[in-house]
Amino acid sequence: MPAISSRPFACRLACIPLACVLGLASRVAMAAAAAAPVPPRVVLSTGVLEGKPAIVDGVALDEFQGIPYAAPPVGDLRWKPPQPVKAWTGVRQARQFGPRCMQLPLFGDMVFRSNGMSENCLYLNVWAPAPAAVAGGRAKLPVLVYFFGGGFVAGDGSEPRYDGASLASKGMVTVTVNYRLGAFGFFAVPGLVQESPQHAAGNYGLLDQVAALRWVRANIARFGGDPARVTIAGESAGSIAVSALMASPLSRHLFARAIGESGALIAPIAPVSLATMQAHGEALAHRLGADSLAALRALPADTVLQATRGQGGDADVDIDGWFLHEPPAVTFARGRQAKLPLLLGTNSQEDFYPTVLKGKPPTPENYRAALQRLFGTQAGRALALYPGADEAEVRRSATALAGDFFIAHSTWRWMDLQRRSGGAPVYFYYFAQPRPAKRHPAKGETPDAGAVHSGEIEYALGNLDGNAVYAWTPADRETSRTMEGYFAQFIKTGDPNRRGLPHWPAVRESDGGLLRQVIDAHTHTEVDRGAARQAFLQRYFATHADPL
Repeated sequence: MPAISSRPFACRLACIPLACVLGLASRVAMAAAAAAPVPPRVVLSTGVLEGKPAIVDGVALDEFQGIPYAAPPVGDLRWKPPQPVKAWTGVRQARQFGPRCMQLPLFGDMVFRSNGMSENCLYLNVWAPAPAAVAGGRAKLPVLVYFFGGGFVAGDGSEPRYDGASLASKGMVTVTVNYRLGAFGFFAVPGLVQESPQHAAGNYGLLDQVAALRWVRANIARFGGDPARVTIAGESAGSIAVSALMASPLSRHLFARAIGESGALIAPIAPVSLATMQAHGEALAHRLGADSLAALRALPADTVLQATRGQGGDADVDIDGWFLHEPPAVTFARGRQAKLPLLLGTNSQEDFYPTVLKGKPPTPENYRAALQRLFGTQAGRALALYPGADEAEVRRSATALAGDFFIAHSTWRWMDLQRRSGGAPVYFYYFAQPRPAKRHPAKGETPDAGAVHSGEIEYALGNLDGNAVYAWTPADRETSRTMEGYFAQFIKTGDPNRRGLPHWPAVRESDGGLLRQVIDAHTHTEVDRGAARQAFLQRYFATHADPL
């Protein structure tokens, strides 16, 4: 038997001829290169983009991040409609999210993957099935264009909760869009009106969205998408934007379906007049010490941003005479909006009873006093519609009233107007799955009693695992499977129903109410009998602002 060498392995390797080592290394490198996926490239009229490959739920995807869809709105382009992108030479890397738009850190639940913050922020992101994952190569796939929420003052298309990979793995192209926010996206002064060929000012963030939709129409086929099968969607401010885009003559022809999650540009979230927007703008200009449009545009972006600190609230949309000629409620009532299938809804806890009670205990006495403060001589009618005979009923009714005042009433009105004049099916949901306990709750912190505002996003887009704050349960995953399934099928066909999901009927009158789908761990259809309270609030908001 030959002796076994006792020399160290490194010594034995060193004794291998150099040529053999180099040859082996070359073959290993070639094998690794062959095994590594080739970065996807797309040729646009403006230049070549290179993205990155990914595997999600076993499906090969191509991801492109930080794609410019308009010129940087800086310098003389600040507070102007978005301008075309300039062509570039060579291969542009689209492997990192672009900067988020200028914003203050207002919401603690926003997590960004963006490349910093900048006024140069008009970028979008695309997730698409790879050609190898599509039978016969690139196909005409349905497209989802999603607009983030945040009151038109915060948010970003890079947030993990809006990630488009999960829905893309279901056989579609998904797009998230950045748009100008706050004083950069919703601002008017007389000088802007005077320089505008349309004599319009104010809605620059919404004009950005129109530009993004036009970019999608011109370019999405290069990613495998069908420009004739575009669904627009959004949550909160994004949902409000969807309702506005359906009403605007600039955009209502650019998509085939729409999804709204909690919010519409309808009272109490109605647009303001151009004159009101100009008054707000002039007040900001005064705080900035700028006496001309040129001086305003010369200010550093952060100076403008910091001047809005402490102003509170969301940014206003205005009837500028170009993007909007009238309030969307009027457009919908007249049947002049986009005639298309609409899926929309609200959550079970859009706001909470302490908002109505101003922090006082939820006793019937405190509740009646709150209704008297809010509704005056109509307090008795309000109590009949939002009863409060005991503390449990006060919690339920005051929570419902707070949610209606905040955003649920506007969404209900949108649904009702579209079902009456939209000429296409409307699917209405009530999301009722509370998020579970946090993985690391603060001392004394307990889970929410209901589904809070924005709480449905991760469920609907299949992104529970992107939010590590919560200890997701099998019930949450079943709810997500159902809701994402509804969204995916609606994006594909305009109807959320398919085999394996609880049947969801379109809105119609039934048993004294309207059909809607309760989405939670035990999804089912119910009759919503809230029309009387919504009619009461409609009359109230005709003469009152939101007092909460």
